[in-house]
Amino acid sequence: MNVDQTLVNMPTIGFGTYLIPNEEAQKTINTVLKIGYRHIDTAEVYRNEVGIGLGLKDTFTQLSLQRNDVFITSKVFPGNPSWGREAKNYKMCIEACDSSLKRLNLDYLDCYLIHAPFCKDLRLEQWKALCDLKKEGKTRTIGVSNYSQLHIQEIINEGLEAPEYNQIELHPWCQKKELVSFLKEKNIRVVAYSSLVPLEGWRAKPNQDSAKSQSMKEDGADNSSPFKRMSKKYGMSEAQILLKWGLQMGFVILPKSSDENRIRENFDLSFKIDDTDMKEISTMDRGDGIAWPNGDPCNSK
Repeated sequence: MNVDQTLVNMPTIGFGTYLIPNEEAQKTINTVLKIGYRHIDTAEVYRNEVGIGLGLKDTFTQLSLQRNDVFITSKVFPGNPSWGREAKNYKMCIEACDSSLKRLNLDYLDCYLIHAPFCKDLRLEQWKALCDLKKEGKTRTIGVSNYSQLHIQEIINEGLEAPEYNQIELHPWCQKKELVSFLKEKNIRVVAYSSLVPLEGWRAKPNQDSAKSQSMKEDGADNSSPFKRMSKKYGMSEAQILLKWGLQMGFVILPKSSDENRIRENFDLSFKIDDTDMKEISTMDRGDGIAWPNGDPCNSK
């Protein structure tokens, strides 16, 4: 497969698709690309790759877009026997990528990630599979998600190609400063998810893992949110403040919404948070992330 590897640039504002049902994905992707997003993030466990593939096909035609105009990321779930999910070996990771490409109706991915550092005994084998997928041209770049410094050092110590990306939960309440510093030192680009955790009502719908978020809000939180104050100061929504913080920290961000107005708003980040407010936000770290209901995978051994 002949895939251009000369320049691979992940757009800094992507669109996250977690919790977007397959039946809604086609229409949502159409809306997102029309607004101007050029980076779509999905995963095999999101179960929406078919809908995303249909949305890409439709919108490419409508907007006269070429395949290389849009950056597509997907993730292989490595398995987790403690969850009743079989651990994937080398061959299964190759097959998982092929299946994602088929569902997305694509010849290649722009980025392929290992979703979490489960399956200790197979982690290096899984990473070797991604390295080979890149060599074969099935993905232009490779990376990991929810990996800690320990997990990445494991790859480096083996003498393998280092991940190009690490997608991790990052927001003012979960800043992972030591890990972020390590990633920057190793030239591994930081991709932030769950940027909007501090918002009131984050994942408030049933089955959207909001209990831990509510617990964190109640633990030491006051009624006068600094983000509400900053929202008034900059004339932007609280969501825009949180997303802009991520951009100013040098992260790729992945806002997600099903509402067209919010999708558009989350893409409009052409303002700057001043140094005083950035310094205040730097003091808000509350430790471990909350996006995973069974604990932060970064803590996996």
